Amino acid sequence: MKGLYIEKGGKKLRCGYTTGSCAAAASKAALIMLLDMCDVRNVRIVTPKGPEYVAEIEDIRRDTKTNAVTCAVTKDGGDDPDATNGMKIYATVSVEPNESNCNVPNDSLVEIDGGFGIGRVTRPGLDQPIGNAAINSVPRKMIADSILEVLKERGIIGVKVKVLISAPEGEEVAQKTFNPKLGITGGISILGTTGIVEPMSDEAILSTIKAEISIRRAEGNSILLMAPGNYGLKFLADTYGLSEDAAVMCSNFVYDTLCFAREAGFSKVLFAGHLGKLIKVAGGVKNTHSAYGDRRMEILAEVTRSFLPKGYKGNLIEDIEGCVMTDEAVRLITEAGMKDEVFKEVAERIKRSMEGWMDGQMQVETIVFSSGYTKLVETEGAGEMMERLTEDQGRKA
Repeated sequence: MKGLYIEKGGKKLRCGYTTGSCAAAASKAALIMLLDMCDVRNVRIVTPKGPEYVAEIEDIRRDTKTNAVTCAVTKDGGDDPDATNGMKIYATVSVEPNESNCNVPNDSLVEIDGGFGIGRVTRPGLDQPIGNAAINSVPRKMIADSILEVLKERGIIGVKVKVLISAPEGEEVAQKTFNPKLGITGGISILGTTGIVEPMSDEAILSTIKAEISIRRAEGNSILLMAPGNYGLKFLADTYGLSEDAAVMCSNFVYDTLCFAREAGFSKVLFAGHLGKLIKVAGGVKNTHSAYGDRRMEILAEVTRSFLPKGYKGNLIEDIEGCVMTDEAVRLITEAGMKDEVFKEVAERIKRSMEGWMDGQMQVETIVFSSGYTKLVETEGAGEMMERLTEDQGRKA
């Protein structure tokens, strides 16, 4: 892990390696030990992103009855606080004659499956089909490439290599991940598209959002319900009786989530959330993280100003701009008797921003709430979309 760092927020953070890299390294080491009849303490693989990974090999076990070797690599996620950090990822490798046609592509000589602690896919729309182990396509290719590299170096042909990936702590750790929500049961997923874990990177969140959207589409949904976070999910559950997994949680990635939805084939989106997040979207902000600027009060003050009577001499705009929380600004606007027109315009601006980002290819409706999960406003078509969503959920129940 030495020498692999990134700069974020003025800090130097150490990168790590994905569960996919760990699985590939363990698989390669197990095959070498099986073929060469010796122990291997370190093995080198090249990650899809380019940097080499020199993995330390642990827990070497030989099974003379099945002629298999098992070993482990401990996941080191660097400075990323991932739930799988510190877990041991095991690979059990065996070799047998390949009785199938030897003219088939080389990767068909490598059979990869998941054992204890590796999740199984139970819903459509994910990287792997229903019933498969949750070992994604890039890690599968990394494992296969590592195995074929060893066979090629030794001039071995006409064999089938069986690889079983397992994680003894996987079932327990999976409860701390998005797997239960994605319909992956029994353990963790073997993930990664680059082989590298960047500390606090956005890649994992975006991958989860994209996977959830794919699931919704594969299940036949025509409307995508999205919310920024847990507040939005609780509001939808309490107000409309929807299950908390009915909505895709987009976090700060409003624009990216819309792009994923369009790619998946959705043309209708219902966006529900707290004013504190959604007011930024009303101002055209595509990523609502504070790192990209906090213009909440400026945007709210601008909308309010547009409804002030000519010659207004009060301090409402200054008071709004001085608020720390949007809930306080809501109180001021309500006391000024401007609640209806101001928040109707906020909702319309949210709708216009999001539909504009999608070049008019998507209908977006929105529901905005404030403190105590009190609904402030919704766009004209939001009620119809919500009715359709609740009907769909009722049919699936």
